[in-house]
Amino acid sequence: MSTHVTGPGLAALLPRLADWALLTAVLTLGILGLGPTFGWDMRFLVAGIGGILLGLGLAEASARLRWGFWATAGAAAGTYVLLGSAFAAPLEAIAGIVPSFASVRVLVLGIVFAWKDLLTIAPPVGLAAGMLVVPFLLGLVGGLVAGLLAWRARRPYWVLAPVVAVFVAGIALGTDEAPLPGIRGAVLIALTMPWLAYRRELGRGTVETITLQGSSPAAGAGETTRRKLRSASGQPSAAARSARTRRLGFGAAVLAVALAASLGAAPLLDQGADRQVLRDVVEPPVDLFDYPSPLTDFRRYVKDESDTTLFTVEGLPEGQRIRLAALDAYDGVVYTVDPGSNGNFTRVGDARSDLAQAADEDGTKANLKFTVGEYGGAWVPAGGQATGFKVTGERAADLAAGLYYSEASGTALTVAQLQPGDTYEASVLFPEEPDDAQLAKYRFSSTQLPRVYNDPPILGSKAADYVGEESRPVQRVRRLQQILASEGFFSNGKEGETPSLPGHGAARMLRLMDADQMVGDDEQYAVAMALMARKLGIPARVVMGFYPDWDEVKDPSAPLEITGDDVHAWVEVEFEHVGWVPFFPTPDEDNEPVPPQQQPKSTPKPQVLQPPPPPQEPAELPPDTEAEAQDPEEQEDDFWVTFRYWLRLVALASLPLVILLGPLLLILLVKVRRRRSRRTSGSPSRRVGGGWKEVVSLATDLGSRPPSRATRREHAALLQHAFPVAADSTAVLARRADAGIFGPGEPSEAEVEEYWKQVEEHLGRLAGSVGFWRRQRARYSPRSLLLDARMWTRRLTPDRWALPSARVSRRTRKPDHFSEPSG
Repeated sequence: MSTHVTGPGLAALLPRLADWALLTAVLTLGILGLGPTFGWDMRFLVAGIGGILLGLGLAEASARLRWGFWATAGAAAGTYVLLGSAFAAPLEAIAGIVPSFASVRVLVLGIVFAWKDLLTIAPPVGLAAGMLVVPFLLGLVGGLVAGLLAWRARRPYWVLAPVVAVFVAGIALGTDEAPLPGIRGAVLIALTMPWLAYRRELGRGTVETITLQGSSPAAGAGETTRRKLRSASGQPSAAARSARTRRLGFGAAVLAVALAASLGAAPLLDQGADRQVLRDVVEPPVDLFDYPSPLTDFRRYVKDESDTTLFTVEGLPEGQRIRLAALDAYDGVVYTVDPGSNGNFTRVGDARSDLAQAADEDGTKANLKFTVGEYGGAWVPAGGQATGFKVTGERAADLAAGLYYSEASGTALTVAQLQPGDTYEASVLFPEEPDDAQLAKYRFSSTQLPRVYNDPPILGSKAADYVGEESRPVQRVRRLQQILASEGFFSNGKEGETPSLPGHGAARMLRLMDADQMVGDDEQYAVAMALMARKLGIPARVVMGFYPDWDEVKDPSAPLEITGDDVHAWVEVEFEHVGWVPFFPTPDEDNEPVPPQQQPKSTPKPQVLQPPPPPQEPAELPPDTEAEAQDPEEQEDDFWVTFRYWLRLVALASLPLVILLGPLLLILLVKVRRRRSRRTSGSPSRRVGGGWKEVVSLATDLGSRPPSRATRREHAALLQHAFPVAADSTAVLARRADAGIFGPGEPSEAEVEEYWKQVEEHLGRLAGSVGFWRRQRARYSPRSLLLDARMWTRRLTPDRWALPSARVSRRTRKPDHFSEPSG
């Protein structure tokens, strides 16, 4: 079957231009899904559309010049390296266009690492370090595959596969913000359905010619019978026009229903559960075990560096606080950031937000400028909800490369460690803090925090006493805060103050709560309140940060020097529909403890020598004083957490290889399964026919194109010319296959096995008759699979236009028995 387009003029050019326009439009809809990831910087769209146009251009050249698989793949690789710098690496290219060593390096490494970086960097990801490789490569591969399927495949519906793949990739690689989901889906349907109908009608309207080769008494052996099925230039009849009108009307109705369903379902799909994307399950390579809790340095800041300038901040709104870290895990020794929450810390890209993301939230927006003094460490001081960072100074590259941020806890850290002289900016939003009247409407959230270990039991009993019968959520928290703040006393343990031990381990908490007078500072009271809240099932965490005494600040708009005396800790509790709300349980600094009254000295009595005590048996320690062995389930959980991290890391690193090599391995697996099915499934005659099909499949993959309606002996005659080395065995296998299928009775199992043995030998001769690279190309070629799919489709949909002689059952021909093939 061959297709001829009449005339090279405008009429022949318009369908191809329509294909170009539609494929560019629908693939661009998929690329738009990456908009929130890049903060809607339009350069990502330029990279994606550029890749689409280059891919379609390669597909056009491949279709017109009839390139094979390796020629097309080589041209695509060369185009990616030579022209990709202008689209995917403009910051590294010379003048933004000309390839350089740095831009080519970004392109090559980006094939493997750009996908991981895109998922592990907090949006907006920016443009440096190969971020644009992802939209450019999606557009290039999507345009190339879509163009090849549109212009080289017989069925126009195959083009939907790459279009849907790019659309789904844009969703999976994006963020939990869905950009115009209803509109994009509706436009996709509105464009593809009429185009598919148009392509189908265009295929029916072209001039089609079927060539049947066979032997008949009238025509003689090898006579070619040609029959013109339909002429594109002929005028359609009234019945044809009526049928076409009905089809167009039905298609318009289906399109209208699909559009209405898409637009109506979009608002419903946006409600309910949060949207899950790949970046929600990918863990970046940051190990929180390497960074100790900043709360362990609390007393050092207070006592040793109370007058030392830790850093200077400019732009901090009056009355606001600077967050350092939110701590949610306690093990009886230290309150720290849960090491299992490293998946919440994502890398911060080079893009700087302009607070557009937080425009719909209530609060105070600010741009804070930090200059680090004597402060050092991995934890980065920031404001409220950070929406963007900009690192400057001599160490900007190192700090930015290792800068991570957790949106869930509002905590930032850098693996490069802050040092004196470092400078950076943070765009932040300070949310409004609701009052008790507003909080009374809401319950506590159902957030699952890490389990608390080794906390003293006295905290639970004290918490129950403090709360009493109170059932209102906000009042339960207020009672904990108010009793600690009113009944406790403040002391930092400085010289001249009441002694107050540092730390917040289990022993220090027991000493605080069991003493006649509670004495401590922010560190002890914040930890005590958080642990008591957790005992009552309240989601609470400790936050460490800095803020000055605003009553003593003369000019709040001037840069503020933050010293060790400005360090503080407080508690945050999460409410439904509100978020984390701060509470301050520390007593006022002027609320100092009352010194105990002096007791009168007693007169000592003369000492009398007492007899030695009798020997006693060694004391047995109570069971609760022995070291408690770790629960086997906890050991298993720890092992699984570590193993799962490395397993995800390996899977993420191998994702590009799976994308590149997966289709080839899939083709090889399908072929192996097809051969096994042909050899072992069905009746003996069917398995004999499967052996011959295996010969035809290999010949097809090697480049031969046997007619789809020819007999086996006609196939054999064509294969003898294509592969002269195996000509004799080809004819023998064809005759034996006809004898086994059309002969009386069924072949025996021994005959089937013998036939397949000959087939295996013949396949080896066919493969050995060509070169090494042609054999490898045939091994992974999908041609035979596409041929099988077309034959299966034709069996499901009989061809009403076929000639009567083509539908004659081959069961009417009766060659000799399988064991004695005819000559």
